Amino acid sequence: MGKIYKTDGMVVATEPANGNDFQLSELRSVVGGYIEVVTLRDGLMMVVNEEGKLQNLPVNYNATTVLQNMAMNEGYKNDYVCGDAIVCERHQIL
Repeated sequence: MGKIYKTDGMVVATEPANGNDFQLSELRSVVGGYIEVVTLRDGLMMVVNEEGKLQNLPVNYNATTVLQNMAMNEGYKNDYVCGDAIVCERHQIL
């Protein structure tokens, strides 16, 4: 099961349409554009809009908290997420 972190603060549970893994079109639909995948702890991945900052999308405070606390790469400790994001298990992204 995945979670969509929306910029308005809502967190929505989600499952892949095929019941197995999220397809590229699904991920792009959630984030509203090109995707960037970030490896998180505990076998999780976060998918964000690669151009969210350039497009001046709203800051996503909930997703930013997840990113800063769970990212495997220490470089994300001072980063932030703009736009909607999805967090799911690693095996759900091909």
